[in-house]
Amino acid sequence: MRSLRCITQLVLKELISLWRDRVLLLFMLYAFSIGIYTQAHGITHELRNAAIAVIDGDNSPLSQAVRDGFLPPQFRPPQAILPRDVNKALDNARFTFVLDIPPNFQADVQAGHRPSLQLLIDATAIMQAGLGANTIQAIVNQEINRFVHGEKIDDKKVADKNLIELQLRAAFNQGLESLWFTGTMEMLNNITMLAILLAGAALIREREHGTLEHLLVLPVQPIEIMLGKVLANGLVIMVLTLTSLLVILKGVLGMQIAGSIPLFLSGVAAYLFFASSLGIFLGTIARSMPQLGLLFILVVLPMILLSGGTTPMESMPAWLRSFMQYTPSAQFVAFAQAILYRGLGFEGVWLRLLGIAGVGAVFFAIAALRFRSFLSKQQ
Repeated sequence: MRSLRCITQLVLKELISLWRDRVLLLFMLYAFSIGIYTQAHGITHELRNAAIAVIDGDNSPLSQAVRDGFLPPQFRPPQAILPRDVNKALDNARFTFVLDIPPNFQADVQAGHRPSLQLLIDATAIMQAGLGANTIQAIVNQEINRFVHGEKIDDKKVADKNLIELQLRAAFNQGLESLWFTGTMEMLNNITMLAILLAGAALIREREHGTLEHLLVLPVQPIEIMLGKVLANGLVIMVLTLTSLLVILKGVLGMQIAGSIPLFLSGVAAYLFFASSLGIFLGTIARSMPQLGLLFILVVLPMILLSGGTTPMESMPAWLRSFMQYTPSAQFVAFAQAILYRGLGFEGVWLRLLGIAGVGAVFFAIAALRFRSFLSKQQ
């Protein structure tokens, strides 16, 4: 009971200290609100509002049908352009795509010829360039098939000409909304970064403000001081995570949360146990905030980039993948995706949850030994 009272008082002390640091508090609120929203809308993996112009040298019903095929939200309304204005328009970034339809295009199609269309692409917009080229080709082929086989042609008849019919079924995200994925991964990255940064900064702040000596003369154990920092920072991040999940991801971005939110929060709590311990461990090594920032770059950024949230684990070299897939960061990303996207229950994620908690407990013990040694040197 004495230890519980001490830990409770230390947690309150950490929360008060964080409340008084208004700059850090505003940064945390930004990271779990505006930061997630801007990241979700700033990095998209589908074609959105692409600017396209058309050089219509044929002015036929078929060329008009091709122009009408570029519909929102993938494309802006296509603009007519003259050949002499193409270079200037591309130089000024007015358009990402310029489609050149040659003269006699409809006549060549009706004669059974294979006319060539030229597509000019501003490849500085690399994401839209790659996606848009395939989309434009599909739209042109679709409109030509509709024109050749009549207005009432259905997709099955066109598929029969190709001898096969490929039907796609998108699971868990039927609209292929990349902002759901990007926003969720940004939230998970913020959990990692802030848990480590807050725990390490709390320890360094104690030393820089001269309050660490006050703690050393109190009748508290090093493990109680460490638990106070871990629990206080973890509580703040848990509240921000739940708020971000319900308000930003579900409310603003319209994400459909498939699984149990309490189960997801239990995984967040287990992961925060590991991440906060890592932050305290780094705080015992760094002597100042700039040093902690350098350690943060060397340790945390590779951990995030190799967790499977930014790039698939399958794209990594085999030796690196075999190591990273067992790390808490990779397990946490897989755990969160399984619950939030695919709606798995406890029976589908308990092994990952156990792995996160197990590694977190081991690292907490290592950090506690390092923290005890660190405090003994301060006395």
